[in-house]
Amino acid sequence: MDEDWLSPKARLAEASVPGGFDLSVCVRERIHLLGGVQSYGTLLAVDPDTGLVDTAAENAAALLGVPARDLVGGPVTRVLAAADWQAALETAGTDGASAVGFPVPAGPDGHRSLFDVSVHRRDTLVLVEFEPHDPERAARSGGFYERARRALNRLRSATTVADCCQAAVAEVRALTGFERVVAYRFDGFDGPGEVLAESVADGWEPWLGLWFPATDIPPQARRLYEENWIRAIADVDDATARLVPPVREATDTPLDLSGAALRTVSEFHLEYLRNIGVRSSMSVSLLKDGRLWGLIACHGAAPAPVAPAVRSACELFGAAFSMQLAAIEERERADALERAGRDAAGLAALLDVDVDASLLRHEGLVRRLVDADGVLLVRGDRVSAAGLPVPPGLIRALAGRAAASSAGVWSTDRMPELLSEEGADRAAAGRVAGVLLVPLGDEGDFLAWVRAERALPREWAADPSRPVMVGPRGERLTPRGSGAVFRSVVRGRSRPWGRRTEAAAAEMRRLLTALVLRHAEELGALNAELRLTNLDLDSFAHVTAHDLKEPLRGIANAATFTLEDAGDRLDATSVRRLRTMRRLAARMDDLLNSLLHYARMGRGGLRRAEVPLDEVVDSALEVAGPRLAEENVRVLRPRCLPAVDADPDRVYEILVNLLVNAAKYASDRPDRTVQIAVERHTPPGASEAVAAVVVRDNGIGIPADRQQEVFDLFRRLHGPGERGGGTGVGLAVVQRIVDRHGGRLWLTSAPGEGTAFYFTLGGTDPSPEGG
Repeated sequence: MDEDWLSPKARLAEASVPGGFDLSVCVRERIHLLGGVQSYGTLLAVDPDTGLVDTAAENAAALLGVPARDLVGGPVTRVLAAADWQAALETAGTDGASAVGFPVPAGPDGHRSLFDVSVHRRDTLVLVEFEPHDPERAARSGGFYERARRALNRLRSATTVADCCQAAVAEVRALTGFERVVAYRFDGFDGPGEVLAESVADGWEPWLGLWFPATDIPPQARRLYEENWIRAIADVDDATARLVPPVREATDTPLDLSGAALRTVSEFHLEYLRNIGVRSSMSVSLLKDGRLWGLIACHGAAPAPVAPAVRSACELFGAAFSMQLAAIEERERADALERAGRDAAGLAALLDVDVDASLLRHEGLVRRLVDADGVLLVRGDRVSAAGLPVPPGLIRALAGRAAASSAGVWSTDRMPELLSEEGADRAAAGRVAGVLLVPLGDEGDFLAWVRAERALPREWAADPSRPVMVGPRGERLTPRGSGAVFRSVVRGRSRPWGRRTEAAAAEMRRLLTALVLRHAEELGALNAELRLTNLDLDSFAHVTAHDLKEPLRGIANAATFTLEDAGDRLDATSVRRLRTMRRLAARMDDLLNSLLHYARMGRGGLRRAEVPLDEVVDSALEVAGPRLAEENVRVLRPRCLPAVDADPDRVYEILVNLLVNAAKYASDRPDRTVQIAVERHTPPGASEAVAAVVVRDNGIGIPADRQQEVFDLFRRLHGPGERGGGTGVGLAVVQRIVDRHGGRLWLTSAPGEGTAFYFTLGGTDPSPEGG
């Protein structure tokens, strides 16, 4: 509802007025149904099909010579010639179209006078407005269109909005003769207004730079300004001519005067004008995309009806001026787009596949792109930020806004105020007052720039927190004047985001989206290719190893049979060669078995379960225990190990390999040990500690420059016959099992001090001992 538009401060102000004052009455007032017209003219509402008068202004007798009650229900041709009525019908256009004026004689036959008539349609009626024709005023308005045309030509030389407004007020004052003409721009479609330009007569108070509270022009008045380009008030003390009948029988409401030039004025507005010392006024609407952008407001020191020709020319001027403003803003937007595109493209060229990291690497350029204090990139659960900190609560609020609006640019220079209006704690914004946000997809991902609060001095024509108070005439609306100028500092707002910054953000979004999509497509293609390659390699390794074992077995058998059947007839060299052949065949068979096992690690699926680690260690020691005992390696383990989320058979293989390695590479010392535990450690390259399973021995250790080699397939740091032999596949298998679980495997070691292997398994972290 419109009264929801009133701020909490405005409602508090009502209570401070002696006797009370309900400001929402102003907001609810149906100003298009006030049931009267300004008395310097009169009005008839006529049914176009029958020509019968539906409603008449009560001053019809004084101006048209026939009482209103006599006109209602009778033919309009009683005061208009039939030809003139027909011309009015043809001129009226469609419902809602602007009024069209022309001179015509009106009144009873034989007693007709010349009137300036304006005609328009509203609902099912044709409204005919009559203003007495003033020859002197008509003479002054002669050539007005030509003067307006020349004024518009001069207006075209303006290159900025401020220059355009200044030129406009000078031209309108020259055309109309009002003492004060100001150009007034709203801060948003429903916000307060600022005087951007003015032309004033000597002795009149200057208003340039002053702000006027939003309550000065309530929502329903703004809607009428959007519908009517011109609003003229001839005399603030005019005695309104009421309508007859006051309420139409067909609608049970007063006649709708939304499009009437003579429509009477709200007493609240008349009181406002009296309080600022104005006797007559005219306003020209300035529209942008059909919405009220601002007004040209004209004020006079004495009553002064504005001739229809002047109103029509000013309406033309207002429309042309609005188009000129739109053209200037469009040119500024195009220039901003061009500069923004160039700047954003240069920045995007610096980004690489890791968009988040590269964006932060160049965060200074990213912030300077829109002159921001901070930048924030949210993609999934990853939050990358630099500069002005953004609180978590605000990040969540922005993610929700991004998800709700997956296209376009969203910005605000009053984030704390916006949070408060949405029922959130304005303190959740932290130091952030301005946000410029571009969604990235429809999942709530976004790129945002933020600005800190900037304390903004502002001069008001009156205290905006007190829109109602007792005035000098006793009326309860804020008086204006030099004594009422109120200076305040606006808090909770940042510097506003301009066209160039919004254009740069939009272009950055386009380039960033294209970059992310292109990288995603490339990565998807590479992953698909890699999956196929891995499958091919796994299949190749499995098939090759399996197929090679058969001829290898034949070679080994042939060497064995030859030695058994003819060994006593062969020379020593031949026997040695056959034995070497048999040994190498056995070695090859071990390698092929290891290769088959390694290939199976890539082909088989995982069977995750919650597994007590103690049980897996017990099973692993059944195999590795005898080997450890042979090497006099003592096993150390806590009283109770936690459970792990993993495939129990694969964890068993990990522990067997690591425990056997502890036996193989035991050092020459009496206190040989291997320890199994769960501890919190930070993996290499990570920033946070995680719970990891640890197998730590005090064996011979591994040199630092060879520590990564131990995980390579078929890589041993000792000869085939040293340290118990082996194929060099064990740790490669361990690495592959950990990778399949989505975990991490790393080691720490020093020669002569032992080695510790750490691994995680990608599921729920086990609790460390004592945790």
